[in-house]
Amino acid sequence: MSGLFQDDPPQLDAPPAPQGPGLFGDALPEPVHAVPYRVLARKYRPTSFNDLIGQEAMVRILRNAFATGRVAHAFMLTGVRGVGKTTTARIIARALNCIGPDGNGGPTADPCGVCPNCIAILAEREPDVFEMDAASRTGVDDVREIIEVSRSRPMNIRTKVFIIDEVHMLTRNAFNALLKTLEEPPPHVKFVFATTELRKVPVTVLSRCQRFDLRRVRVAELAAHFGRIAEAEKVAIEPAALDLIARAADGSVRDGLSLLDQAIAQAEGSITDVAVVDMLGLADRGLVFDLMDAVMAGQPRQALQITELAYERGADLGTMLQDLLELVHTITRLKSVPALRDSHEMPEVERTRGAALADQLSVPALARAWQMLLKGVGEVEMAPDRRAAAEMVLIRLCHVSDLPSPGDLVRRLTSGGAASGAGASNAAPSGGGGARAIAGGASVAMAVPDSSPRLTNFRDVTALVAEQREAMLHAHLVHSVHVVRFAPPVIELRPQPEAPRDLAPRLAALLTEATGTRWTIALSTEAGEATLAEQGTAADAARRSAAGDHPLVRAIMAAFPGARMDTVHDASTDVYGLPTTPLSDEPDMPEFAPLDAEPADEMEIDE
Repeated sequence: MSGLFQDDPPQLDAPPAPQGPGLFGDALPEPVHAVPYRVLARKYRPTSFNDLIGQEAMVRILRNAFATGRVAHAFMLTGVRGVGKTTTARIIARALNCIGPDGNGGPTADPCGVCPNCIAILAEREPDVFEMDAASRTGVDDVREIIEVSRSRPMNIRTKVFIIDEVHMLTRNAFNALLKTLEEPPPHVKFVFATTELRKVPVTVLSRCQRFDLRRVRVAELAAHFGRIAEAEKVAIEPAALDLIARAADGSVRDGLSLLDQAIAQAEGSITDVAVVDMLGLADRGLVFDLMDAVMAGQPRQALQITELAYERGADLGTMLQDLLELVHTITRLKSVPALRDSHEMPEVERTRGAALADQLSVPALARAWQMLLKGVGEVEMAPDRRAAAEMVLIRLCHVSDLPSPGDLVRRLTSGGAASGAGASNAAPSGGGGARAIAGGASVAMAVPDSSPRLTNFRDVTALVAEQREAMLHAHLVHSVHVVRFAPPVIELRPQPEAPRDLAPRLAALLTEATGTRWTIALSTEAGEATLAEQGTAADAARRSAAGDHPLVRAIMAAFPGARMDTVHDASTDVYGLPTTPLSDEPDMPEFAPLDAEPADEMEIDE
């Protein structure tokens, strides 16, 4: 009898699979096993040096090191987030421990990826490859643990590798504890450090490491890399969308792949640039160019209409100002380096519309826009209403767009021309070198500089050289030159031996350029005048002597034994200590109060 009272124990095996159709007559569904999704940044993480993009210099040096057997015992990898520091460290660990498919290989710059060591390290389950995050383990005890582990030989692989990420977070004591082991590590140990803040790493640690600066990856390289990944994922994406993602990544491969992941997740069909703009909260690139056209043409109404459209699309106007700032930089580069217009690394819209703007705008206008936008971006970040602050910045840009730069204004006034501008007109220069500029209803008196300086003596020539910022030439004219004859445009000089041999041609060229008249500097062997420095010293001595003979000064010296006269100041002298008027028989003296004068009140002195 079967059932509950059967002597044989009941079978505890799993129930048999049901046979036949299901409850409602249809076939039973196949069991579904969920496969965890791997983000693109992990799925397409480089596994060899060939897979790294944008780090050609580092890869070349490491390949040479492995080829010659000169692999350093410690590496310091630095760069912004997401450029491949930790990935490079893991590739180095596999390269050091690869044994090849046949099990007999040695260290190589091209790890096979199929040997047990490569597989274990790639799967992050090799116990002799230690990875530590210094952001969470910063103390000296953590470093002492590393030192203790480093003393024993590896169990399975050839070389123990210690990978310490964000190493700048270690404390000073932790760094000090690591120094000795880092300087003289065991032969079976290698260290690979990674950091985004290299300046926080002690110099004593840096000097013991081979340093590699991983650079930001260029936009063109990122866009091409993301395009290959999208093709591998069977995802259609427009080139303009790839370019937007690459720009937003700011040189970081990981950040860009995260954005590409996000774009793929929300897209329905092909990924367009409009979808990426909406995802990132950016303004369309064409709108940024339209806004640039409007503000540089002085059209505030059109500029505000563009910002209204961008705001309705969800763009942040503070970010739009940053895009405008970046565009000003791009246009300035195109103007300064015309060859960039043929560069394929620059998007087509920037090579065409950007080049057109570069031809229209001057460097001073671009520099002024850069300064105003730079200040405006900071204002937007601090303002309670970001949109209002951004619009105020754009309105200011519109109203200064057609104003001449200070240099243009001076040149126009000097040449007698009128400074152009909205609502601005200039009166013709009046006698005496003056002009009156009228702008926006305000009258401003302006002095027009004389373009041909008056050089009546050698001191005027020396002062002109100082104004031209020729410091060494000026010093020699003051200390090493004797004037024999001054008859403009001819100057005859006797230079001292320490004066440079090219003094005469340099001075002649400077004077000719400054005055528009050809000057001749002749050299002579006659004694000539004393140097300006010697004349100044003599004049100062004469002033001191005259001041010392003054009755008031003698009375002070008598009243205060040991007192001395330090300096005599004379407002009528120039920078060389010489009087601005010709020297008379009696040197000019500062006015002293008579001995019987009443003392002044303190309040009067303050006034």
